[in-house]
Amino acid sequence: MRLPLVLLLLVAVASGRSAERPLPEVIRDSFATAAKQYEWLLPRLPADGSLPRTFEHGKLVTTTARDWTRGFFPGSLWYLFEATGEKRWRQEAERFTALLESDQHNNWTHDVGFILNCSYGNGLRLTGNPAYRPVLLNGARALSTRFSPAVGSLLSWNPRNGWKFPVIVDNMMNLELLLWAAREQPDGPFREIAVRHADTTLANHFRPDGSSVHVVDYDPATGRVVTRVTHQGVADDSAWARGQAWGLYGYVVMYRETKDPRYLAQARKIAAFIMNHPRLPADKVPYWDFDDPRIPNAPRDTSAAAIICSALLELRTFVPAEEAARYAAFAEAQLRSLASPAYLAETGANGGFILMHATGNHPKNSEVDTPLNYGDYYFLEALLRARALK
Repeated sequence: MRLPLVLLLLVAVASGRSAERPLPEVIRDSFATAAKQYEWLLPRLPADGSLPRTFEHGKLVTTTARDWTRGFFPGSLWYLFEATGEKRWRQEAERFTALLESDQHNNWTHDVGFILNCSYGNGLRLTGNPAYRPVLLNGARALSTRFSPAVGSLLSWNPRNGWKFPVIVDNMMNLELLLWAAREQPDGPFREIAVRHADTTLANHFRPDGSSVHVVDYDPATGRVVTRVTHQGVADDSAWARGQAWGLYGYVVMYRETKDPRYLAQARKIAAFIMNHPRLPADKVPYWDFDDPRIPNAPRDTSAAAIICSALLELRTFVPAEEAARYAAFAEAQLRSLASPAYLAETGANGGFILMHATGNHPKNSEVDTPLNYGDYYFLEALLRARALK
C-alpha cells in the first residue's frame, strides 16, 4: 500500500542528502520504471488509434481528434528508444507517430508545433527518416497561417470568451517547429514569424518580477492589448506554475536558435522567479499556482516541474560556470523528487503513466492530481538531458 503523498515527502526530506543515490543510478532506474509502465500500458490502449492523455476517476482518458496533447505519447516512445536503443521502442514510436500524419495540414490550432515536433521532430532527429521532413515543413506552413502581422503574433485559441485574438504563453513552445523549418528553408517566413511572436510575448505577457499572465487578448486590427488574464490560474494576477514553465522553456529555445541576448536575459529572469519563489516547496515540485491561497494544501503540478527541469538543464549550457552549477543543482533536486516514490508511479498503477500528481486545468476541475502525457514527455526529456551532463 502506498503511503500518502505528504508522508512520502516528509520521509524524503528526513532522509537527507547523505542517503541519496548517485544520479546516474536514479536516471537508469527511472528509465527502467518508465519502460515497464509503457509496456503495461501499450496492450491496454484502444484499437481506434486514440492516444493516452491521462488517467482520471479510475479510467484511461484518450485523446480526441483535435487534442493538443496527441504528440506527447509518440514523443515519449521516441525518448525511450533514445534512452535504450531498443528496436521495439522505435517500432512503437513509428507506429504512433504515423497516426498524426494528417496534422501536417492542421491550421485550426497553434499546437501543431507540440503535435508534430514531439513526434515527427524526434523521429527525424533520431532516425533521419526523409519521409518525416515534408510532414514537418507542411506543419510549419500550416502554423504560419495563424500569424497576424498587425498583432505580431500567432493566434493561439480561436476567438472565444469575448476574446478576438487571444495569445497564450504556452504558444512559445510551438516556435521550435518554425525555427527548425527556418533552418531547412532560410528564405521562408518561419524565422521572422517566430522572432516577432517571441518579441510580442516578451513585451506584453511578462510582469516586472519575471512572472507571466496566461492570456493576452489583442485587437486584431491594430495589435493593441485589450486585456490580460490568467485563464488557467487562480487569479488574473497570479503565477500559474505551468505557464511560468512554458515561458522559461520557450525563451531558452529562442536563445538557442537566435543567440539574441534578450531571450537569454528573459529565460534567466523567469528561472530566478521560479527558483527563488518563497512558496516553492522544499522538494521543488511547484504547487499548480504559486499564489493559490490554500498553499501548502494546494495540488502540485509534476508536469510543470518536469518542464522547468528540462529547460534548466538546457539553460545551464548557455551561462557561466557558477550560474550553470546553480541551474544544474536545482534541476537535479527536481529530478530526484520526481523520481522518488512520492511522484513516480509503480508498475501497473497510475493508469500506466509515469508521473503522478500533475494538474491540468484546475479552474475547470479537470485533470487535478492526475498523470498527464506531457508530464511524462518532459520528465523523459529531462532524464536524457541529465544523463548527458558532463
